[in-house]
Amino acid sequence: MRTTKIAAAVYGSALALACQHVSAQSSVTLYGMTDLSIRYLTNADAKNDSRLFMANGAVINSHVGLQGSEDLGGGLKGVFQLESNINPQNGSLGDSGRLFDSTADVGLSGDIGTLTFGRQTTPLFNQLVFTYDPLTYANYPENSWLPYALGAGLTVDNSIKYVGQFGGLYIGAIYSFGNNYESSGAGGFSGQVPGHMGAGNMLGLLASYAHGPLNIGAGVQQVSDNSNNKQTLYHVGIRYVFSQTKLYLGYMHSQDNTGLVDTLLAEQPIPDIGQLKNTGRIDDGPFAGVSWQVSGPLLLTGAFYYDHMRNAVTADGSLGTGTRYTAVALAEYALSKRTEVYGTVDFNRVSGTATVESPGRSNQTGVAMGMRSFF
Repeated sequence: MRTTKIAAAVYGSALALACQHVSAQSSVTLYGMTDLSIRYLTNADAKNDSRLFMANGAVINSHVGLQGSEDLGGGLKGVFQLESNINPQNGSLGDSGRLFDSTADVGLSGDIGTLTFGRQTTPLFNQLVFTYDPLTYANYPENSWLPYALGAGLTVDNSIKYVGQFGGLYIGAIYSFGNNYESSGAGGFSGQVPGHMGAGNMLGLLASYAHGPLNIGAGVQQVSDNSNNKQTLYHVGIRYVFSQTKLYLGYMHSQDNTGLVDTLLAEQPIPDIGQLKNTGRIDDGPFAGVSWQVSGPLLLTGAFYYDHMRNAVTADGSLGTGTRYTAVALAEYALSKRTEVYGTVDFNRVSGTATVESPGRSNQTGVAMGMRSFF
């Protein structure tokens, strides 16, 4: 599936009791997805042991949410969304520190766009999921590392977000007063620091245009820590559709002085990694893919992600250059409109400084089979 929120409206007596004050001009939708897989991963620790385990889904985290709107008249609507990532293998929340770790927002929607406030996904995340990432947004760490790390997590707290669709033109913008309340202190990203209005903030801008089979977009995103060190990301994406095939091409360029990219990617211990600042890390990350709807129920996807890094931290704390790439093959088979089974194979390889991004040897192979159900 190529969307995160394929959902059917579920109206019942329990929901009606929970929403007694919803009028005829209002709607509340319960939606979600449960996805479980059995995964085998080589070189899964420092001893290069293999691991067989049950995991969340291969593509998009399992989640449950509520989305609602109320007609305010004159083409204006009040809207809200609450969404939690979940781990169905053990029933836990995706983030132990947040009940709604994916989205918790409220706002207004009208003819000129939608303005929302709260914890929200970034415009970059939305466009990767719906348009430019061949895997929608991979969920295994071995596959999702490039957009997750360079995109600074792709979800932010304390934010104001605007999205507008004008024919083929899409515009998205976001500003956060403090993008991660869980990360405090001078090197954190909690923001809202007295006397330092720009510290810990985040801003992003993205524009895309769709015409016929072609969709192209570009944007910029910047994250500041509580000491005003910054990580800046420039990105571009292209998708072209013909017949039953979609072609994907994208590029990310990150400049990081916050230490965030090193911290998010490290799989080996690094001395004082929380104190890494002003290293001038640079990442150039192209990615590409193709998907083919072989038949009504069968979809095949191939994806490739690459990163060339400079001034990246090594295991002894020095800086160096390295590369990393990931190749992924995914087959999805729809049993119905809501239920799918799938199988996937992925291969990771690191070299140079990037060896700290693998827990053991310089390569990992993963194989998984799973099942997902949307509601």
